[in-house]
Amino acid sequence: MQDNIFNKFFIAVLFIFSGILMGILLSPYISTAGVQILLGMGAFLMVIAIYSAVRIFITGQRKILKSPEESNKKTEVGFVVDTFQELVGNLKEKERELEKLRAIAEDRAVRMETYNENILQSVPSGVVSIDSLFKIRSMNQAAEKILGISAGDAIKKDCAAVFDEPFLNIIGGNKIINRGEYPYVTRGGRHIWLGVTTSQLKNAVNESIGFILIFTDLTDVRALQVQVELKKRFAQLGEMSAGIAHEIRNPMSVIAGYARLLDKKAEARDKTAVKGILTEIKNIDEIISEFLAFAKPTDLNKATLNLQGLIEETVATVIGDNPKIKISIKSGKPLSVMGDEILLRQAFTNLFTNAVDAMPDGGNLDIGLNGLSEGAEIIIRDSGCGIPEREKQKIFLPFYTTKQKGIGLGLAIVQKVIVSHSGSIEVESREGEGSKFRIILPLIRSS
Repeated sequence: MQDNIFNKFFIAVLFIFSGILMGILLSPYISTAGVQILLGMGAFLMVIAIYSAVRIFITGQRKILKSPEESNKKTEVGFVVDTFQELVGNLKEKERELEKLRAIAEDRAVRMETYNENILQSVPSGVVSIDSLFKIRSMNQAAEKILGISAGDAIKKDCAAVFDEPFLNIIGGNKIINRGEYPYVTRGGRHIWLGVTTSQLKNAVNESIGFILIFTDLTDVRALQVQVELKKRFAQLGEMSAGIAHEIRNPMSVIAGYARLLDKKAEARDKTAVKGILTEIKNIDEIISEFLAFAKPTDLNKATLNLQGLIEETVATVIGDNPKIKISIKSGKPLSVMGDEILLRQAFTNLFTNAVDAMPDGGNLDIGLNGLSEGAEIIIRDSGCGIPEREKQKIFLPFYTTKQKGIGLGLAIVQKVIVSHSGSIEVESREGEGSKFRIILPLIRSS
């Protein structure tokens, strides 16, 4: 192609050069005017020739540039560029899809975490997780309510700074407990019973990373068990008492009859002895009557009672004008209970009498009334001599007494009355430090 263009260009130049040469050879034979015309025609032809040569050259170059080889090269480059752009577009589309999938996964993870947290917070049992460094990692709402501890005040803190026994012993020893029952004192001073289960906290590869405490408030269940046990005991005691009273009263009646006959026939110097026999027989009969009255089932005549008013009247009757006893009654809002006024008055009278007897030289009698979730709480605290530890477990037993007078039914009657009202009574005391009785009675809730 290039050779063809060169040939055409060479012919055009040769043609021009031949014309100029012919003009030069003929110029001697032509006039001056003819020479000028010939030269002008030659110049014109030269310009046309040069223009044609340039045009031919440019046209040839364009054809060269549009040759199949160059077109193929241009097509290959375009294909590569188009493919690259398509690949970039696909990558961007995949990036957008991956971003969408990541957002969906994150949303699902958040929703799953929220769902699991909702489950944990809705569980009625207390759940506390502890890491390997004995730091509290989580605590649900039930745990806060049972222990009286705010999760915000406990999380990320050491167990020793938050919990008391028996939790510290359980956690410190990494004890795995399937089901255990333990007494516990909350931060608010509540005495409760906990059903505790523990387990190791493990990760996805089954490695131990901490400890889990699961516990339930068994206070009401334990109180119900105590009530059922006491009622069962009282029923058995009543059956036994009836038989014993029958077996004792029959011979006692015979002895009393003979003593009266002897009193009529005895001489004056023997009258004192006979009267003593009759007096002791009468005392024994009264004891048997009280015992039977204690042992028989209690029929309650319930009515709505103002607890504070009942206690104020009872303590005023027992203490009277005794200047040695300082009385303090603290109460919040009015508390109402459904109970037998006569029996409750008898129970509180026995408690206040015991408190006064424990303070022969005077002291303080503090009474507190509180409305709690489990019922109406009555705290009776004295500053008396206290109860020795060895005797504290026996004070509610019938006929157990440390007094020179009395038959030992006072606190037994108190316990029976409280239990018959579906309540509970506990005692805390140390010798020389006074005693505290804590009573819980079912509370009438105001709507």
